Amino acid sequence: MLNAIAGINWGDEGKGRMVDLLAEQSDIVCRYQGGNNAGHTVINHLGKFILNLLPSGILRPEVVNVMGNGMVIDLKHLCGEIKALQDKGVIITPDNLKISDKAIVCMPYHVEQDALEEARLAGSAYGSTRRGIAYVYGDKYMKKGIRMGDLFDTASIRSEVENIVAWKNLTLKGVYGKEGVSVDDMMAYLETYGSILKPFICDVSTYLENAVKEGKNILFEAQLGALRDIDFGIYPFTSSSSTIAAYAPIGAGIPGHKLDYSLGIMKAYSSCVGAGPFTAELFGDAGNALREAGGEYGAATGRQRRVGGFDVVASRYGCRMQGADEIALTKLDILSYLDKIPVCVAYEVDGVRTDIFPTGGALDRAKPIYEYFDGWNEDISACRTFEDLPENAKKYVNYIESAVGCKIRYISVGAEREAYIDRKRSY
Repeated sequence: MLNAIAGINWGDEGKGRMVDLLAEQSDIVCRYQGGNNAGHTVINHLGKFILNLLPSGILRPEVVNVMGNGMVIDLKHLCGEIKALQDKGVIITPDNLKISDKAIVCMPYHVEQDALEEARLAGSAYGSTRRGIAYVYGDKYMKKGIRMGDLFDTASIRSEVENIVAWKNLTLKGVYGKEGVSVDDMMAYLETYGSILKPFICDVSTYLENAVKEGKNILFEAQLGALRDIDFGIYPFTSSSSTIAAYAPIGAGIPGHKLDYSLGIMKAYSSCVGAGPFTAELFGDAGNALREAGGEYGAATGRQRRVGGFDVVASRYGCRMQGADEIALTKLDILSYLDKIPVCVAYEVDGVRTDIFPTGGALDRAKPIYEYFDGWNEDISACRTFEDLPENAKKYVNYIESAVGCKIRYISVGAEREAYIDRKRSY
């Protein structure tokens, strides 16, 4: 079975905890896009973990974790992430972590260029994490990238690094007035961290192809959500890769195969890190209270997230883009403090009500149309079946399911691994 877990909204939906949960039923967990510009938070018996690059299945020792060719990898960051987990007792070896030889290396000059451009843009910045993601993907498609497989013979790619550095320094020096980077420093970076990671690098495509033939269960893990997709998201305030579930087999290394199942993840309310249109956003005391209740700060950057009521328009669109067969609704418990729960049921664009998610300038002009649902004002963290939930919580979940047009199977009622409801057991 080829199964994907993908975000329905702007990212930060709680995918990491669902991957960790469903990894129990999987042989392989594979990240297929993105870099260390977002984080997945998992809480289990070993503690709290924030994973930026490593697949969330890494916390289950029986699962093989794959980093696909669609990823971009900051070598230093990955080495630090591996060490941090090993220091907490997590076993990471070439047997349970495999890195595609075709994945692209995120270099120090990508990070520097990202930070410099965001600073230059100032108030018009895209809200980048300043970790070089847009620039490394740009170089990939300009065919000026260094691949993980190149780390096996850094001497042979020195001439390519020389050409790239000369080209990069034209921008760093000429546009930003900076000193630029040196070939020797870039080679030292590749050799220092490459020597640590080489044991994990392999032909992931062949490994996964054989796994499919053997009938293994493969779980694909996305970063961010549909509204940050480079093609279908709130462009240009998007990531630089495809966050769509349908891209999973391509970004993993087995493009000839199709998904069997797509699980979309969305919160019981809305949250968003970074710039760009966010129609359902709540401000003032209401926004601050929801942010604090949900602990809404970016897992990768610590940035304060923007928050709002559940957005029906955006979520229905996200479900369609992700081809979601079922939904996992996260953080329902966070809403327990509210007497009235805000839901953005439609948009108003230029005086006209719409249920269709707009793009471009129309999305910038969209205004939320809110309705309010009765809260339940009680702790639901011990609920393990749908019937255990308070009546108003059940009504809220049923409304969302009907509004987005997709069955809600899983409902998280707490941060811990087992704090969830599987509605399949309730039917």
